[in-house]
Amino acid sequence: MDQTPAPKTTFTRVMLKISGEALMGDQGFGLHPPTVERVAREVKTVHDLGVEICMVIGGGNIFRGLQGSAQGMERTTADYMGMLATVMNALAMQSALESIGVFTRVVSAIPMDQVCEPYIRRRAVRHLEKKRVCIFAAGTGNPYFTTDTAATLRASEMACEAIFKGTKVDGVYDKDPVTNSDAIRYDHISYDDVLAKHLAVMDASAIALARDNNLPIIVFSLDEPGGFKGILNGEGTYTTVSG
Repeated sequence: MDQTPAPKTTFTRVMLKISGEALMGDQGFGLHPPTVERVAREVKTVHDLGVEICMVIGGGNIFRGLQGSAQGMERTTADYMGMLATVMNALAMQSALESIGVFTRVVSAIPMDQVCEPYIRRRAVRHLEKKRVCIFAAGTGNPYFTTDTAATLRASEMACEAIFKGTKVDGVYDKDPVTNSDAIRYDHISYDDVLAKHLAVMDASAIALARDNNLPIIVFSLDEPGGFKGILNGEGTYTTVSG
């Protein structure tokens, strides 16, 4: 049996935040199972290093509360519908992870005992200590808060060492790199600069919460094969948001 030790990483517990749109592949809506499976394999490569992993997945591929509100729906109801969409995404990711041998728990801020566990902080910490991936669903359980804020809140509660924000681009740019060929990528940027420049990293409340808890945010491309594992080994292209 191969006794080669796993490579050392600078992190022991991290939060991975991805959008719901990241799971829909090239479709315009819903879940794309091959894409969910690809993301699960990326998570497994980091889990195999011995890193304890929390996850928060958005729900925008199924329903986005702000859009529903903009179309005349009552905002609180729309936000609760968005929270339920995140539970669906979390269950899909759980299925994909467990199919490749990674034990996973879906932990919901809105109790729904038939499909997942209610959020109890000490129990969630114990799952992480047992090397189970914890997927936190249903946001914070409150309307008017995004899954970015939920990820920052749970990362703080779980004593994560960093938030990894998986996106379509390989970091934070001074303007949209998709439409501006002269966009400049930052290697490092402060929380205050993100807020002052209105950069679309996370929403303002999430950035402020990360700043207040000295929680670095690492923005990288989820479309880069091996990118998540590479960054934990000190490789790859990304932007660090910190003090």
